[in-house]
Amino acid sequence: MKQIIPTYDLHGITHHKFHVRRMDKRTQNAEDILMDKGIHRDSHYIFTCMESGHVRMMVDFKTVEAKDSTIFCVLPGQVHQGLFMKEVCGWFVAVKAELVPDPVRSFFDESLGEIQPLSMDKKRVRKINAAAGLLHDSYTSEMLSSKEGFLVVQSLLNAFLGMFVLMYSQNTISGASEESRALQLSRAFRILVRKDFKTMKSPSEYAEALHITRGYLTETVREATGKPAQHWIHQEILIEAKRLLVFTNLSVKEVAYELGYSDHTYFSRLFSKLEDQSPSEFRNRHQ
Repeated sequence: MKQIIPTYDLHGITHHKFHVRRMDKRTQNAEDILMDKGIHRDSHYIFTCMESGHVRMMVDFKTVEAKDSTIFCVLPGQVHQGLFMKEVCGWFVAVKAELVPDPVRSFFDESLGEIQPLSMDKKRVRKINAAAGLLHDSYTSEMLSSKEGFLVVQSLLNAFLGMFVLMYSQNTISGASEESRALQLSRAFRILVRKDFKTMKSPSEYAEALHITRGYLTETVREATGKPAQHWIHQEILIEAKRLLVFTNLSVKEVAYELGYSDHTYFSRLFSKLEDQSPSEFRNRHQ
């Protein structure tokens, strides 16, 4: 057990800011991608599009499964591990956040629900795979070394990522043009929480950052999500606490400090109240 959860970037794979790779059951590439890192986080986004095969993964304590024609996204910071992989064909695209267009980042990062594998019909998968194939064919040192070539590659990457958002939006939630002010504000609140939960613990701090009153924040977040603002702050703290408790050997006191609590007893009481078990009990159950 380590003091930290390993976080990987793209340096060991490529010196570029993204990587595109074909997963093919005739080679070992697919299994190498998923199965050789163990429990870890990535600092980049991972977009996968399966044509066929079977994959099972752990993502933040939950088992997700994909079979046959499926697309899926793993966000930066999520703790995950490959559990099972068989005869997978498709595409694997890893992208640093700075290359992901803002609408794509907003869609996934600010999502009010969990990003689950999305089963697709074969016609739609062929379309996104065609985009991935064009991207792969252009992913050469010659193209990436010139400004004009990189512009072409960036456009193909944007098209691929845009298709991901389009397919998820058509199957999960309504488009941005139909969103209420409450939903838009709730998304902005959630992205702030994910970024600043270690230093900002109260709805008042987030309301101030968003230039609104605490009452208005509480009212609109509850309207959009059915839960108060404090609930979402606690949820972000809890998931990171669980990651550190199970996947590192930090003491409960050290976990509390890592999460921004100077009083570790307060953290333990909060965790126990929210989870109906102490941090130590949670660790023992899941290890």
